[in-house]
Amino acid sequence: MNHSTKRIISTMAIVIASVAFGVLISADLGLMPRSNAQTGPIQTAQGPVTSVTIPSFADLAARAMPAVVSISTTEIVRPQSGTRRQFGIDPFEFFFPDPRDPRRQQQDDQDNERRQLSGGSGFIISPDGYILTNNHVVENASKVEVQYGSDENGAGGRTVPATIVGRDPATDLALLKIDEQGLPSLALGDSDRIRRGDWAIAIGNPFQLDNTLTVGVISAKGRALGMSEETRSFENFIQTDAAINFGNSGGPLLNINGEVIGINTAIRGGMAQGLGFATPVNVARRLLPQLKQGKVVRGFLGMEIREVTQDIRDAWNLPAGTTGALVNRVTPGKPADQAGLQHGDIIVEIDGRQIRSNRELIDYISYLPVGTNVKVTFLRDGQRRTVTAKTAERPPDGAVEDDEAPSATEPVRNRLGMAVQDLTPQTRQLHGIDDDVRGVLVTSVRNVSAAGEANILEGDVIQEVQGQRVTSVEQFRRIIDAARSGQKIRMYVTTPSRRTGGDAFTRFTILTVP
Repeated sequence: MNHSTKRIISTMAIVIASVAFGVLISADLGLMPRSNAQTGPIQTAQGPVTSVTIPSFADLAARAMPAVVSISTTEIVRPQSGTRRQFGIDPFEFFFPDPRDPRRQQQDDQDNERRQLSGGSGFIISPDGYILTNNHVVENASKVEVQYGSDENGAGGRTVPATIVGRDPATDLALLKIDEQGLPSLALGDSDRIRRGDWAIAIGNPFQLDNTLTVGVISAKGRALGMSEETRSFENFIQTDAAINFGNSGGPLLNINGEVIGINTAIRGGMAQGLGFATPVNVARRLLPQLKQGKVVRGFLGMEIREVTQDIRDAWNLPAGTTGALVNRVTPGKPADQAGLQHGDIIVEIDGRQIRSNRELIDYISYLPVGTNVKVTFLRDGQRRTVTAKTAERPPDGAVEDDEAPSATEPVRNRLGMAVQDLTPQTRQLHGIDDDVRGVLVTSVRNVSAAGEANILEGDVIQEVQGQRVTSVEQFRRIIDAARSGQKIRMYVTTPSRRTGGDAFTRFTILTVP
């Protein structure tokens, strides 16, 4: 064997020995990092976090989907007299007499009736055929059908007629019933226990694509969207980024255990992405007994309330950290008025329970039976008081519903940037101010001023300042002149009905004295 051959063999032996030694060391001593990142802890700036294994949702989908149904509705739509179509004049109107002719209208309405088909999703909550969905899915429907039992490809399902058992427009919930037994159903979870960041799984039939499942997380709780006057007082949505689209309405939002935590209700359109909203299932759980009876009845005290903010704490000289609800207005003759509550009171407890927000107060009163006595604890002029009020039935629309003729003076502009003058019969008539409204009339407001920033406008009537009734410019000026710079002061202001185009609007507003 020559010298070159020996060198090649020696080199190969060294390489093989090195590789073998490296493999041996890595296997025995664990020096090589593991390839499965799910099994090790995650390092953060605060230290290691418990490892997380990302689950598969296939088993959950297989269990839940048989209980999710597709809902189809038929509505009879009648054209309105003298209305124009969505995209302008119907071309056929050029060839026929004026459809607004009253002699033709009744016949036209009958001839132009049409069936409008729509639908959404729902889910079975009991084996005997009760189904939860959204009110807006079945509202105004003359016929409702439910398809259930489809396989994962949307085939093989049964379509049966459904009866609307009960509806609640205020929470956008509806309960249906189909005449079937032994059906698969979903368990109702606890929406109060969910946290931001928990898994959220939405199932439904978006755009008629049956058995669609999307996954995301709980993005937020307690969202209010202002969808309508009917729902405004009760909006308390769960926000999720699990994709929700048209047709998902009424379908379930599930947790990682396959329990229903919400009813998919709304989406935010436009350029928004990942903004879906669901009604918490605990709302439906509370209402189910009444929905099964066909009517939801809510408790009611007859007052309009506002959240207690830092500005309100400053303006009312409340202790730091005070929470509750500010009474903005009390409806005459209703339970709150009969119990002695007044605008400007700060409600801090109901039946001994601390009130931390408007939502807590509304929810507590709303779910009480009509005729229930409740103890209302509030702050007035720094004093803690308690009265007893008896709940009445909340109206369907959710509404909370001798002239001294003081002599006129010249408008007085004050340090807040607005001019006021005494009310007279002439100014009342000019601005449409009711005779029972007392105060001083705002005649002008500088845009850049404390009054302008507080949205006080010409024609408003200031009835109170810092809880004191105001009946003259002189009285108003004395109170304002006594206020110190930087102080937050509260005013009780009425906007006349002529300005609002409806009923007069009365509110508290808070200004900072310059």
